[in-house]
Amino acid sequence: MFDTVNTKVGEIAGQVGQTPSGWNGGVFSMIRSLSETVILPIAGIILTFVMCYELIQIVIEKNNLHDIDTWIFFKWIFKTFIAVLLVSNTWNIVMGIFDMTQHVVNQSAGVITTNAGIDVSTVINDMETRLEAMEVGPLLGLWFQSLVVGLTMNIISICIFLVIYGRMIEIYLVTSVGPIPFSTMANREWGSVGQNYLKSLLALGFQAFLIMVCVGIYAVLVQNIAVSPDPSGAIWSCMGYTVLLCYSLFKTGSLSKSLFGAH
Repeated sequence: MFDTVNTKVGEIAGQVGQTPSGWNGGVFSMIRSLSETVILPIAGIILTFVMCYELIQIVIEKNNLHDIDTWIFFKWIFKTFIAVLLVSNTWNIVMGIFDMTQHVVNQSAGVITTNAGIDVSTVINDMETRLEAMEVGPLLGLWFQSLVVGLTMNIISICIFLVIYGRMIEIYLVTSVGPIPFSTMANREWGSVGQNYLKSLLALGFQAFLIMVCVGIYAVLVQNIAVSPDPSGAIWSCMGYTVLLCYSLFKTGSLSKSLFGAH
């Protein structure tokens, strides 16, 4: 059981610590190709409309065309240049955000896997001594409990990895349409679309950090089971902590979005 806990902590840390390019190279290449060949031209059309609308706003806000200065056109040209630069470099900007957040995750993974390790050999030797002192009836009951709890933990493990894999798929979906929200950032009215997109990227990136915190708390809590004098209580406690971990992982997405104000 405790060996399974160590394996679970290591696997989750390894999956969450991967960048979008390292998680699955084939999917990453496909998403990048779609973003640059399909979405980017659409973003260019939207950017043209947005900047024309921006020029109209700049012109008419100066006393309905009665007070026009030439500097506003230079201002519009500069904003258009920045907007084109952002849209054409959307992929690099998005990957830079995820590289930054993954650096934080990898740093935290080193702390968590070091401080949350369980000495399996010590636990097993102590557990064997406790089991040898038990009668046949309690041993059969303990075996049945272990069977039920083991099946339940396998189901929960599937839910945990669905959360992790679901997050990576969400990252790919969000990055694939990146040029479109970036094309709206130059306008005051439409710019909220691009700003919320950046918040969503940060929320997705730092969701991995929250997942690592949940895994670290889980591993530290499970460490306390090793000193429990009751094997049956240790088994059910381990399952309870695993259920708590699964619930916490499902909450990390909404919590991260609320922290960064993304919606």
